[in-house]
Amino acid sequence: MPTSPTQPPPTGHPGPPGAAGPGPWPAAAPAPARDRYTGPEQPSYLWASQATMPDVRQPDPRRPAATGDLGRPGPGPGRRHGVAGAPSRGDRRAEHGGRLARLVRGRPEDPRWVRPALVGLLIATAVLYLWDLGASGWANAFYSASAQAGSVSWKAMFYASSDAGNSITVDKPPAAMWVMALSARIFGVSSWSILVPEALMGVASVGMLYLTVRRAFPAGAALLAGAVLALTPVATLMFRFNNPDALLVLLLICAAYAVLRALETASTRWLVWAGVFVSFGFLTKMLQALLIVPVLALVYLAVAPTRFTRRLWQVGAGALGLVVPAGIFVAIVELAPESSRPYIGGSQDNSLLELTLGYNGLGRLTGNETGSVGGGGGGMWGSTGWGRMFGSEAGTQVSWLIPTALVLLVAGLWVTRRAPRTDPGRAAFALWGGWLLVTGIVFSQMKGIFHPYYTVALAPAIGALVGMGSAALWRRRAHPAATATLAGALALTAIWSFILLNRTSDWHPWIRWTVLIAGFAAALLFVVFSWLPRPARIVVTTAALVAALLGPLGYSVATAAVPHTGSIPSAGPGGGGLGGPGGGGGPGGRLMIFGGPGAAGTQTGGGAGAGGQQVPGQTGGTTAPGGTTAPGGTGPGGMGGGGGMGGLLGAGDPSDEVVAMLEENASSYTWVAASVGSNNAAGYQLATGDPVMAIGGFNGSDPSPTLEQFQQYVADGRIHYFIGGGGFGGQNGGSSASGEIAAWVQENFTATTVDNVTLYDLTASTSTTSAGSLSGASNT
Repeated sequence: MPTSPTQPPPTGHPGPPGAAGPGPWPAAAPAPARDRYTGPEQPSYLWASQATMPDVRQPDPRRPAATGDLGRPGPGPGRRHGVAGAPSRGDRRAEHGGRLARLVRGRPEDPRWVRPALVGLLIATAVLYLWDLGASGWANAFYSASAQAGSVSWKAMFYASSDAGNSITVDKPPAAMWVMALSARIFGVSSWSILVPEALMGVASVGMLYLTVRRAFPAGAALLAGAVLALTPVATLMFRFNNPDALLVLLLICAAYAVLRALETASTRWLVWAGVFVSFGFLTKMLQALLIVPVLALVYLAVAPTRFTRRLWQVGAGALGLVVPAGIFVAIVELAPESSRPYIGGSQDNSLLELTLGYNGLGRLTGNETGSVGGGGGGMWGSTGWGRMFGSEAGTQVSWLIPTALVLLVAGLWVTRRAPRTDPGRAAFALWGGWLLVTGIVFSQMKGIFHPYYTVALAPAIGALVGMGSAALWRRRAHPAATATLAGALALTAIWSFILLNRTSDWHPWIRWTVLIAGFAAALLFVVFSWLPRPARIVVTTAALVAALLGPLGYSVATAAVPHTGSIPSAGPGGGGLGGPGGGGGPGGRLMIFGGPGAAGTQTGGGAGAGGQQVPGQTGGTTAPGGTTAPGGTGPGGMGGGGGMGGLLGAGDPSDEVVAMLEENASSYTWVAASVGSNNAAGYQLATGDPVMAIGGFNGSDPSPTLEQFQQYVADGRIHYFIGGGGFGGQNGGSSASGEIAAWVQENFTATTVDNVTLYDLTASTSTTSAGSLSGASNT
């Protein structure tokens, strides 16, 4: 039953903020029912017993009041499904002007510190993410080369091709490449034009998380959530890097915002927007974007203030918003003739669907990833299990506040256990808790390729739960249970941060002791917090923030202080770039991505390539994690052809002499060169600005091109040079085409070594056969 503006809410419901309700705080005069609000927050059960709530939205005097069930804002006149009382066009213009003013000055009823604090947080985040950003050079050259290709070819940009000749795509969908390629088109191809958009995505992610948490929680909770996200070391890493994860995080936060916005008024429009954001997340990193979809759908079905049948078809509308944008791109790729588009990198049958369900999909869970590095299920990507997020690889990247977030999640759900079904505060806990648990469990159990930087997807949920849970308990700090939970969570944070900091015990040891002492001191003083004078309260609050954020802050600053390059970056002290492997394989044919300490090996003749073929090689040995060097040479059954100027996981920087050779008559060829492996090709392409064919894609294990296709390209005069080394074809059931091509080139063309780089001029065959017979030569 709706309540009148002068009646108290129904028995058992706390009512809107300011109304009489349970708790030790005095009841205020009954608040008028409200329909439309000018501010950004949605009332929640968490704040129902507060006598005064400056953070809560005020009624719009232009609109007649109306309430729905349980005293929540109902449809009322002027809503989407109402007619009478709709605002005039002039009213809407005034409303938009008010929104712009609030964007600049903040809400009039907010404390004066809120807007400066938010602006300060965003500026500090921008400084952290932009400082000396160009030091990382091309960062991940694999994606930078695709951005360079897209800056000169619209077709290459649409498909996310590795080169402007459109031989093969990167092994991801194109959305992240679209952003970088457009920036490169506008500002020119440079490290800054590629990396600045990533940093701005980080600032936008912090801002969007603030807005999302602010829907149902005070400004302090939203600011704390944004600060936790900004200072998570892996977030600092990825928002200063050009992997697709930066865009994925931003899109998923936007999806969460849209769902929480939709459930407030049962808005179909916002739910469709949530689907669209997830759809572009799919176009950024495929199935990883779908991990949170069940959580979003279930939260909406459980909470939205409308009848269940309407909730069902609204979720269907949101699913349509998810399917249509991504489906259009998939349909274009699948229906386009293969001869008119680039090969789909990462697949074995030139299919985007196969890439989605295999190498970039279920294969990540099962370890069955045809063509991937090292073979599935062999433990190459770390041990699986519940401790993975806290282990030596991922722990210092993201887990600083995971234990605290889990404790506060349980506390938040307990505090809201008697809230009405439609309570937005409990919905927020369910959404962010589901995000953290589902994504964390999948990452912990996946047997395929896993890199610690994937865990950046957990950072928004951690930040939101820490901010919301802290605010919920702080609101009830007069209750001993709430105070004890806050103190326990703070002590847990200090202990876990001390353990993580102790893993780099020689790096500023004072930090870990400061965190431990400040955390325990603040936890103890929380017990008597209400009796402390105001200056002491400020000191205790500061100590609590130090205990929670000093460790991540130190690691984030250390991350921003060093360049990061290669394909597997790492946050924290000493977590600089990772180059590609040397030219060797370990015993039994296992590829040695990470070598032990030692000097660089040398591979002058090349190692055993795919199918036992000899791949022309160069100098081996590259930097592995922690500054060690991966060995060159070969082992029994090892994969050859690595090292050289670049390698499997990182691109090198060719000399001026090599660049000059490649640029000679470049306009006469579709590709100035071809090389096995995308990273190896990327280094030359970025140095010359001209297309370089990546034979076999990222791992050199894709059947693109086949030997016959490559021979035809050579016969047609479309490729100038073949660059030896750089690939590892034929892995984990992948194609051996790259090894066959390398062997055919070595047999039919003369090698020239320039600055330790082996080049084969494909326009000058050692054979006396004609071009026609050359194109049909058989592999030996």
